[in-house]
Amino acid sequence: MKENVGGCLLHQPGARSCASFYEVMRVARRPWLIVPGSEPYFPDPEQADSDGLLAVGGDLSPQRLLAAYDRGVFPWYDKGLPPLWWSPDPRAIIESQALEISRSMRREIRRTTMTLTFDRAFREVMYQCGQKRDNGTWILSAMLDAYTHLFELGHAHSVEVWHEGQLVGGLYGVHRGALFAAESMFHRRTNASKLALLACVHALAERGVDLIDVQFLTEHLASLGAREVSRHEYLQRLGRARQEPRDLRDLASVDPLAALRARVHHGD
Repeated sequence: MKENVGGCLLHQPGARSCASFYEVMRVARRPWLIVPGSEPYFPDPEQADSDGLLAVGGDLSPQRLLAAYDRGVFPWYDKGLPPLWWSPDPRAIIESQALEISRSMRREIRRTTMTLTFDRAFREVMYQCGQKRDNGTWILSAMLDAYTHLFELGHAHSVEVWHEGQLVGGLYGVHRGALFAAESMFHRRTNASKLALLACVHALAERGVDLIDVQFLTEHLASLGAREVSRHEYLQRLGRARQEPRDLRDLASVDPLAALRARVHHGD
């Protein structure tokens, strides 16, 4: 997952910067080229290059985005470039049963004055994930519009963290069966993004979504229980998760913090 931490993106370990796209075209294993408006098809993700780049081009239609996530692929690119489609190896995941809540975070959950919601401000959460960065943003207007459309269709969700009426943290991602692909998160207040992720994992697990894709492992995510698996294992698990329908239509009515506090109170 790509995180905006007070203006600094936690770059994915080992991943090539989008800005070096033209170097990609010179390597032996070249990415597939996708024509915009064509059938929303993606090749086998195992054909991605050593950095995980699988394909170039296409569009951000809902059909293509959903086809991408169904194949374990996601878009990530800079302004001035066509869409770049990635499937990294290894892949970072969080499993609900492996979620780790430290002693300090338990205190934060019990005492915080922040409040949490689901699906109240999706577009603003996504927008904030791309703001206050020193090196530009991958959340371009086309991406913002495309994922907001997915949200309106019920395929994407957000967690919001508020303090005194201001949005101070959150995350967003795409739901595919028993898997949630967490795309990005941000915080403007200490522990806000951790609260968002913990609440998200817990609430989704209660609804049968047990596998959270966080793309790339960071120290921050590892502290919450994230681990790496091979792309092969990830794709196998994704294939099974997609076959297990899960209903998340009630998320907007959930109090994420109350549910998380109950989990902490009962010692998990």
